[in-house]
Amino acid sequence: MEPATVFLIALLALFVLLAVRMPIAFALAIVSAGGILVIRGPRAALAMLGSETHDFAAHWTLSAIPMFLLMGAFAFHGGLTTSLFKAGRIWLSRLPGGLAVATNVATAMFAASSGSSLATSAAMTRLAAPEMLKAGYSPSLATSVIACSGTIGALIPPSILFVVYAWYAEQHVGMLLMAGLLPGILTAVIYSGLIIIRCKINPSLAPAVDDHFTWAERLSVLREIWPIPFLILVVIGSIYGGFATATEAAALGSVATLLLVIMRGDFSVTFFKASVNDAVSSSAALFFVALAAALFSKLLALSGIPPIIGDLIEQWDMSELQLVFVVIALYLVLGMFLDPLGILLITLPILLPAFDVLDMNLIWMGVIIVKMIEIGLLTPPVGLNVFVVKGVLGDQVPLRAIFGGVMWFLVAEVFIMALLIAFPQISLVLPNLMN
Repeated sequence: MEPATVFLIALLALFVLLAVRMPIAFALAIVSAGGILVIRGPRAALAMLGSETHDFAAHWTLSAIPMFLLMGAFAFHGGLTTSLFKAGRIWLSRLPGGLAVATNVATAMFAASSGSSLATSAAMTRLAAPEMLKAGYSPSLATSVIACSGTIGALIPPSILFVVYAWYAEQHVGMLLMAGLLPGILTAVIYSGLIIIRCKINPSLAPAVDDHFTWAERLSVLREIWPIPFLILVVIGSIYGGFATATEAAALGSVATLLLVIMRGDFSVTFFKASVNDAVSSSAALFFVALAAALFSKLLALSGIPPIIGDLIEQWDMSELQLVFVVIALYLVLGMFLDPLGILLITLPILLPAFDVLDMNLIWMGVIIVKMIEIGLLTPPVGLNVFVVKGVLGDQVPLRAIFGGVMWFLVAEVFIMALLIAFPQISLVLPNLMN
């Protein structure tokens, strides 16, 4: 059987296994090992499985992942993030839709400190949703802003998806982390603008909150939240200034977070065990998927598909912009059914050869891809972030209402993506300055 045919059968089998809800790590490992076995035979397949496992485990770039996860776990279990919504409410509640704007800003900062969109959405739903619903905010707005703002964490460092992309695409992880910073801030600003405009036009969405805070109260709450901006500055500043690699910055951020928790008097054996357990379990799950994806990419290389993809692009005379639109369409479809890491690791082996043919900037494309993956967390029928919010609130808000509010933010995402595609320098200016 031709190697290319073996790969296509393996790819079909992969989607069948995913359709029956087999975990993506197992599905990838089974079809990859089976395909390599058919192409190379048992002896070569076993040798390749061993070498790929070693090469993956020894890759230095990926060591940043457990450190970033540990930093986020320390910040969450140490209570460093609990005052973010309170600060946003005190400073922004006088704006139209002020509580929703405060939630948007607080959620973006929380996501930046945790590196996980899903964990951020769950935590902020418990913290901010009851406050907005109590104030008479539209349930659709109150829930959708949390689901959508949680995705910003994939762009603002530390971002696990950027670390994985950098490893697979063989790009500088520090430059990729910095590339996502301005797009992340841009997304938060446009989201806030959308909320203000909608609530200005339709005040019933967000009744005015009759809160009056003194400047003493406003300054006082800043003393409660300063650790989070400080930690973000530590990570971003050390990478951007060239003082540390991404892995070193992640370790530095973890140590700084732990020291801050100790200084606040919140350290305990229970806190430490919970944080380490979260980081280790999340790292193990993520690495298992990534290892299976490494085997999948080896199967792709053995099949000879990458040169075929390159030849097709040359024959079709496809432009960069056309390929970007193909990528967007692909991620919109896959985002409806698969989790973010799975989408990234399944598609990269196929897309990277296409990017190479057109000599596209892989840092810029990394931002586009991660942005599209996060949009996939919001699109029906799956919309993982939406289901996280729904799961926390239970029957308080119908699923249809949450998706209805999300649609407004997806319209904003169309505008954001247009800016990122039309002006690549939004993503590239900071990495270029690092050079």
